[in-house]
Amino acid sequence: MFLVVVVLAMGIPLRQFAQTAGEDIGWPRQTKNSKGTLVYYQPQIKSWEKYTVLTADMAFSLTPAGGKETHGVATIACNTIVDQESHTVYLRNIDATSIRFPGLPEDQMQPMEDLFRQLAPTGGEPISLERLMADAEHKDLPNHTTELNNDPPKIFYSNTPAVVLTVTGDPVKAPVEKTHLEFVVNTNWDLFYETKEKQYYLLVNNFWLKSPQLESGWKVAATLPKEFSKLPAGQNFDEVKKMIPAPANRSNPPQIFFYDKPAELIILKGAPVYATVPGTGLLYITNTDNDIFLENTNKEFYVLFSGRWFSGSSLEGPWTYASDKLPPDFKKIPPKGDKARVLASVPGTVEASDAVLLAQVPTTAIVNKAQAVSQVKVQYDGDPQFKPIEGTSLEYASNTQQKIVKVGDMYYLCFQAVWFMSAKPNGPWQVADTVPDEIYKIPPSSPLYNVTYVTQTNATETTIESSTTAGYFGMFVVGMAVGACIAYGTGWFYPPYMWWGPGFMYPVYRPWPCTYGVGAVYNPWTGGWAAGRSVYGPYGAAGTSAWYNPATGRYGRSASVQGWYGGRTAASSYNPWTGSYAATRQGHNPYAQWGSSVATRGNQWAQTGHITNANGTTAGYRTSTGQSGVVHHGNNGTIAKGSNGTYVGHDGNIYRKNDNGSWSHYNNGSWQQNVGGDGSTRKSLDNSFNSRQRGNFQTRNFQNFRRGGGGGRMGGGFHRR
Repeated sequence: MFLVVVVLAMGIPLRQFAQTAGEDIGWPRQTKNSKGTLVYYQPQIKSWEKYTVLTADMAFSLTPAGGKETHGVATIACNTIVDQESHTVYLRNIDATSIRFPGLPEDQMQPMEDLFRQLAPTGGEPISLERLMADAEHKDLPNHTTELNNDPPKIFYSNTPAVVLTVTGDPVKAPVEKTHLEFVVNTNWDLFYETKEKQYYLLVNNFWLKSPQLESGWKVAATLPKEFSKLPAGQNFDEVKKMIPAPANRSNPPQIFFYDKPAELIILKGAPVYATVPGTGLLYITNTDNDIFLENTNKEFYVLFSGRWFSGSSLEGPWTYASDKLPPDFKKIPPKGDKARVLASVPGTVEASDAVLLAQVPTTAIVNKAQAVSQVKVQYDGDPQFKPIEGTSLEYASNTQQKIVKVGDMYYLCFQAVWFMSAKPNGPWQVADTVPDEIYKIPPSSPLYNVTYVTQTNATETTIESSTTAGYFGMFVVGMAVGACIAYGTGWFYPPYMWWGPGFMYPVYRPWPCTYGVGAVYNPWTGGWAAGRSVYGPYGAAGTSAWYNPATGRYGRSASVQGWYGGRTAASSYNPWTGSYAATRQGHNPYAQWGSSVATRGNQWAQTGHITNANGTTAGYRTSTGQSGVVHHGNNGTIAKGSNGTYVGHDGNIYRKNDNGSWSHYNNGSWQQNVGGDGSTRKSLDNSFNSRQRGNFQTRNFQNFRRGGGGGRMGGGFHRR
């Protein structure tokens, strides 16, 4: 395997390198040596099998030293490695399977082909994911779709301040030591029960409310029982203690909507205020954080939750699933308008196609087996317990937060996007070189479904290549007759797990990730989901994992919070689907947890000396010192230079876009002006030109987004409160 990587010993400042190596430097690019100069243009996709094997046509010009420039076409095949953080695709093992020089005499072709092969890059070439997505727009690339549950959730409506209080099942109450208070574990807000008064106390947005029951009867608590002054420090009570005693402001308390499963809330600030969507018969409501549209002809409302559209004749419902029958005007929503973000959820739009493709492009890491095994941790609540996975012969471990599948007599653990195996449920574990096919038949109705989006290939004695796609993070592709879209969550509600073991004074409560009640919003800049409308509480859809510490007699609440926005403690960086914390930008980096010594990702391959070539030595990849957009392969410069306006037509010939919008055709060593081939060729060329322009625009936008710091938040850096 040959992959171009950086050698830091070259004395290039790391900061300067990071600004270019992680980004597409532009096209065309140039490389030269004493024998000649090669200028090669952006590859044009022919196929992208499983988004790991790319076949493309590439126009180029080749000038021998002291000779005349000649244009040609190379068909290349290569493997791709994608780094989702930088939206960069690295081309490796590049093989020119065909090289053509239209109009060149036969006796000159072989020497020119030999020169091309000497100059052409063989690996490490970065290209932005946006460019490939734009180029793939007119290609019939396959989609891996999922049968999701699209039944509407419980949807509440209010035109005054309101929140959703979710308690999944019966309330799980944990005593607070040395008080008459109990802390409700399985809820999305700070909720207490005072055992003497037999009253619930709820902290919501600087209001204390109380009620003898969860379902109704909530009113402002003018004072709090003295027991609240005894709350211990830490254990996520620090934020609560800031609200003790109860604030004096008691006006306009929020309405409390209670439900025992994750629910959604439509909330308006007063009566609906409408604005028109230009060029359509649609209106949208402006005085809300929800995405709500009104089709002006049939007076039907459409609301978007977790990537799914629901329609109803009234804002109070009832609601039905409508993603597969949206009015045509939804496709006409302006891509630069106030509601452009919903286009990724409108089947048949370019934005939806981009989101679908991005969701299927894998992030790959080379994993050091020995170091990965040393970090594996599995803990059961009591003895290991397994339950059947419906529709399969498999079983899954039900009393642990780790995702363990029993296949026959073997156990497979998906830990931080790497598969391990063992003959025993408690280990010892070793990295799995292969994963049984039956695991990939786990249905979406299973809480372990997301592990089917983790694969492992190319095993050696010391390493394995592990890959994930967006399904691992809870983002799935939904296929419809009108086009594919992405959606958050499977739509199934997975009942939480509770365990009360010997020696434990209180139960352990572990929920599974939820589809609704998290305020999930797709961020087109990152391809991830942001979460966080404050109406769902600091702990999201009751997706809180609690544990009991018998040594202290205390209950704690972990940061396993459904709705990983800027909530409490480490909750701001937690993804409930993967169980991962820390710097997981855009929700696309499951390997960051391992550290670069264990799992090396695409951008690190271009920045560290982890990967070597066939000779066992690190290949050089370095930036120039003083010219923007320049990268060197070894001692041969690869320079972004000139206009990226030369293309390969679908007839195999070479064309160039002229300034006046016409096309020139290269033939017999010269350009013939204003020739565009037959009608289908001209249409194909125009499509290629438009796609390349869109790719340029999207690449600049994403790079500007990253430089502006937008990529630093989990879930996409795109938050709605």
